[in-house]
Amino acid sequence: MDVTIVGTGNMARGIGTRMLEGGHAVTLLGTSADKAKEVAGELGSEVTAGTVGDPAAGEVVVLAVPYDAAAELARAYEGKIVVDITNPVDFSSFEPIPTDGSAAEEIAAAAPGARVVKAFNTTFAGTLVEGGVAGERLDVFIAGDDEAAKATVAQLASDGGLHPIDVGPLRRARQLEPLGYLHMVVTQGADPPFGTAVKVLG
Repeated sequence: MDVTIVGTGNMARGIGTRMLEGGHAVTLLGTSADKAKEVAGELGSEVTAGTVGDPAAGEVVVLAVPYDAAAELARAYEGKIVVDITNPVDFSSFEPIPTDGSAAEEIAAAAPGARVVKAFNTTFAGTLVEGGVAGERLDVFIAGDDEAAKATVAQLASDGGLHPIDVGPLRRARQLEPLGYLHMVVTQGADPPFGTAVKVLG
């Protein structure tokens, strides 16, 4: 499957690593073509690089961008599965940003033609590169109103060695986003920071 990742930061690297591990093709789009080429080269020679605004290579687009940029970008991907990984946080104060329900629902409202799925917002970049924490696979919580879109994202996660968990409709992002924020708060005191995972055991 072709997966387009919009963004060139740490989460783009982490998710790109998992997609490649699962045998999928990856295209990275960045605001800087040079930066996109640099990160693509770090991930592997088979990764394609481009700039934001280029057409998506396949059915799935991952918005690995800050919360305040995601809704506008999503409008360009009508008919695509758009994966929202954001947590609405003001990183200057490290406090949550109030949303209309959730960031994912705001994105879906801004881009009604996109098939929005919430995923990867509780996983950290470094743990995605490694594929797990303390010998455990990472749980990827998935919310969305389009069952086929959720199944596709779940398959991508599973192919990359992760454990997908369907948590229900897109409105469940209202619980996932505070969980993502809480995880960030808790892990700042860990050693190393941002090397932890939210895991369901049973």
